[in-house]
Amino acid sequence: MAAAPVWSVDPRTGKQREQVAVEATAQEVDAAVRAAHAARGSLADRAVRSAFLRSAAAGLDAAKNQLVEAADAETALGPVRLTGELARTTYQLRAFADIVDEGAFLDVIINHPDDTATPPIPDLRRYKVPLGVVAVYSASNFPFAFSVAGGDTASALGAGNPVVVKAHPDHPALSELVAKVLRRAAAEHGIPEGVLGLVHGFEAGVELIKHPLVAAAGFTGSVRGGRALFDAAAARPVPIPFHGELGSLNPVVITEAAAAERAEAIGTGLAGSMTLGVGQFCVKPGLVLAPAGAAGDQLLKSLTDAVSNTEAGVLLDHRMRDNFVAGVAERAGLDGVESPVTPGAGGEHTVSAGFLTVPASRLAAEGSYDLLLEECFGPVTVVARYEDENEATAVLSRLPGNLTATVHLSTEEAAGEGRGAEILAELTPLAGRVLVNGWPTGVAVAPAQHHGGPYPATTSTSTSVGGTAIERWLRPVVYQNAPEALLPAELKDDNPLGLPRRYDGRLER
Repeated sequence: MAAAPVWSVDPRTGKQREQVAVEATAQEVDAAVRAAHAARGSLADRAVRSAFLRSAAAGLDAAKNQLVEAADAETALGPVRLTGELARTTYQLRAFADIVDEGAFLDVIINHPDDTATPPIPDLRRYKVPLGVVAVYSASNFPFAFSVAGGDTASALGAGNPVVVKAHPDHPALSELVAKVLRRAAAEHGIPEGVLGLVHGFEAGVELIKHPLVAAAGFTGSVRGGRALFDAAAARPVPIPFHGELGSLNPVVITEAAAAERAEAIGTGLAGSMTLGVGQFCVKPGLVLAPAGAAGDQLLKSLTDAVSNTEAGVLLDHRMRDNFVAGVAERAGLDGVESPVTPGAGGEHTVSAGFLTVPASRLAAEGSYDLLLEECFGPVTVVARYEDENEATAVLSRLPGNLTATVHLSTEEAAGEGRGAEILAELTPLAGRVLVNGWPTGVAVAPAQHHGGPYPATTSTSTSVGGTAIERWLRPVVYQNAPEALLPAELKDDNPLGLPRRYDGRLER
């Protein structure tokens, strides 16, 4: 049976543009993984792999016009958004190169023998080593930053692991172009091109997670798809770490005092956040707890005005569009749910932004309204109006894990008066990033960033954004009483690599 062709599709029309590749067979997946496995030794030198990451960033910058054009043709995200995302992607590559050069991520700890301790301490030397071949599953909504050269790939390569990427079907032509840039960068530094594999097709993704030489996986996508791969990773004869970002409602709590103080600004800000990128951000605010009463009414008026002025947009593919239209219709059909601005189909290929309202009491107990507590991908949010603090707390207590949770406080509440600290304490167990008086869309690439959260937001406690994302692809190893001559350079007493380390309890930099 012939392999199925892989087509580039224009989401603005739903028409196929060009055949890009064919879906990989099990034999081709095996070949890609084995080539990556064979290339792992070429990443052993930190100086080589940091130079590789910088060359990859420079190559992407040099190809910017071609890459942005290809990305826009397949995603309809627009040149401005895509140019910014490409800049973020090259910044990530350079940031991980800096992390590799610094070396602190190796977490070197050396303890010399101490016979006076109870029990006695032998000579112990600990650091972290790469896991092996990492499988990366590209996301639909970030064709650069969470795709072939995105954060999973950059951090895995930085940790010293070769990568095989399963391309997302929404941007296969772009995936091929980016892979070529990275392979050219690898060749510049004597690294085999197999250090970055690329495969297409659903079955290829399944074969990839099952391959015995794959040592870990990173995924960004739906709960359904991510959970299936997570289960497959756990069911292997040798289970492997699966770092999946699956889904998030990203709740927002607006206090009555905050609404009374700045209803118009909050309503406008919410509209901008929920419609940004046609609502296709994993941190889009999908549930808002807002007060009933006059202050809440003013907030809804501001939100209504802002959302009503939002133009219809194109989602990443027609499957997503169909799911969005069906999803908002099902939610709007629930008794007691109102649509101040009706979301749904905007045209044959577009969708219109909108929002729904519901009494918070309907969400406080298990039942048919649980649908409103599930993510709906696209430009829509649910505003649950609470009568008192107890109702808001009851809804929060029913929420699953999230990437973010936000609270809008008044000036006095932010200064420590009222329930500000109490609300933060309620939100902290729900999310990996807790915001005050801001909006969750926009994930800064910074050392202190955490992009993750309790399940189903993610399947692990790690982050996929920021410098500590590199920790996902490493494991610690301790050498006990190993002769100095046999130790890796990272663990020698004279520190020939100049690494930051903890040496007999003292932090050395």
